[in-house]
Order: sequence, then C-alpha cells, then structure tokens
Amino acid sequence: MATTPRRPSNPIDAAEALFKPLKRPVAPINERPAIPNAKELVSLKIDRDILEHFQQEGSGWQDRINDALRMSIEKKP
Repeated sequence: MATTPRRPSNPIDAAEALFKPLKRPVAPINERPAIPNAKELVSLKIDRDILEHFQQEGSGWQDRINDALRMSIEKKP
C-alpha cells in the first residue's frame, strides 16, 4: 500500500499548501437576548466640565447622566 508523504517534497507545492486558505465553517453568532431595562457597560468620552457637573452632587452621577440623555430623547418629536 502506497502512502502519500505528509509534507510535499516539491518546494512550490509546499508554499502553495502553506498559503492555501482554510475552509472552516463559520461559527454562528450567539447573541444574548436583550433583558428589558438592563444597563449595559459602555465607554463614553465627554467633556471634563460636563462630567464634573454631574459628579458634584456625589454618587449616582451615572444615573443622572442617563436621565438627562433619556429626557433629551423624549423631547424629540
């Protein structure tokens, strides 16, 4: 029984085998279902004076920013 070599003996065949694209099945994207009223961690760049305005009243400043953004959305027609 003849066996084929594990590696190509021809350098051109070896190079082509090296750069041959792999055919892998695309993994399905598993998105989590959205939980109603859940908060999501994000990174946001805002001006320093805006941040200081919301932080001057102490803890809860992230909720105050969220409330201000919500009010601006609800004002739009």
